[in-house]
Amino acid sequence: MNLYAIRAIYKFEMARTFRTLMQSIASPVLSTSLYFIVFGTAIGSRMGNIEGISYGAFIIPGLVMLSLLSESISNASFGIFFPKFSGTIYEVLSAPVSSMEIVIGYVGAAATKSVTLGLLILLTAQLFVDYHIQHPVWMLAFLILTAVTFSLFGFIIGIWADDFQKLQVIPLMVITPLTFLGGAFYSISMLPEPWQTLTLFNPVVYLISGFRWAFYGVADVNVAVSLGMTMVFLLICLTVVWWIFRTGYRIRT
Repeated sequence: MNLYAIRAIYKFEMARTFRTLMQSIASPVLSTSLYFIVFGTAIGSRMGNIEGISYGAFIIPGLVMLSLLSESISNASFGIFFPKFSGTIYEVLSAPVSSMEIVIGYVGAAATKSVTLGLLILLTAQLFVDYHIQHPVWMLAFLILTAVTFSLFGFIIGIWADDFQKLQVIPLMVITPLTFLGGAFYSISMLPEPWQTLTLFNPVVYLISGFRWAFYGVADVNVAVSLGMTMVFLLICLTVVWWIFRTGYRIRT
């Protein structure tokens, strides 16, 4: 394992984040803050509690997960796609660096940025809504697992995409709708049948439900099932990456 190569890729990606703080950090935090202002304060003050939790506090896990999923995919996919687009990927491919080390460097940096962003959003939420975290260790575990999983997913998208349109189609057309329909702003128990049952086929439901349980001890789905589904998706992404290596697929422009 070439730790120097992994560290070099990781540091380069993190340095790119610090060069674009407004786009990478400030913009997502500001966008999520607007959700807190509109839904948490303005609308939430006129709504009743959900399962004994104020509406503003109830939507915090969903909003954090919304940002976490989109930013994890965006950071990882753009991180590997842009070198392909600009041609600088050849500098990495000509170096004595294995494909696995490239994945660890890029995915590790993307996951770090996403976890940092998630924690910043949680700190920002304190300015608008009072909340508490019942299980902070499990909250951090769900945060890291989700960030790593969807950073891997984003890396796969970045390898697959050959233009900017393909880079955006899955996050915008698939992930964002699934997140909004996955209980980010409501409990799925509020839905009538058959929508309540159909919602269980949405994988994002399990991510948000487990993350909300870590905050308040309430969930739409058993926490063990939520953790299991997160691990299943992580294993699927790892299997796809392994298949890419196994078949000799090269990161190419």
